Amino acid sequence: MLFSYWDGLRGERAAPERGDIEPGAIRHVLADTFVLGIDPVAGATFRLAGTRCSALFGKDLKGRPLSSLWPAAKWGEIDRHVATVTSETAGLVAGLHGTADNGWTIDLELLLLPLRHRGRTDERALGAISPATLPSWVGLIPVVSLETTSVRIVNAARDRKPALPVSPASALARRRGLVLLEGGRRS
Repeated sequence: MLFSYWDGLRGERAAPERGDIEPGAIRHVLADTFVLGIDPVAGATFRLAGTRCSALFGKDLKGRPLSSLWPAAKWGEIDRHVATVTSETAGLVAGLHGTADNGWTIDLELLLLPLRHRGRTDERALGAISPATLPSWVGLIPVVSLETTSVRIVNAARDRKPALPVSPASALARRRGLVLLEGGRRS
């Protein structure tokens, strides 16, 4: 849903402007989204982070480096992924395996997309991190470490395909165990 929104906003541009993002338009995924500020020295840091992102890690992510969610040995790799997104104005989708404080694990998906900020694409990125399924312990027991299991670069200009319609109901259905469908009895 976030990728479709981003893709629609950018139109023929490499990336939409940061100011084009309307939180109300992505309200159904807002809790999973974040905005990164990118500095050549400090790297990519969270400027904004949705409530579910912060709850997943048991802390407010604002001001923290994105790379700090991984072990220190992987920080350079994460910084290179962010650099690819901003320099190539391409999206990145990564499969992640998170380990909680008590050893429990969770599979996650990370999406990173470039944003223009004052005409530049190397200062901001829009992203989302969301679980494949939402276990009952999320928000109670923090994820303390991430491992990247897969990475795919999405060159939106080359990979442009007609977007599938994504309704808020279908986005929410993926998170819930019970889905109610409209319908009724036929007489």
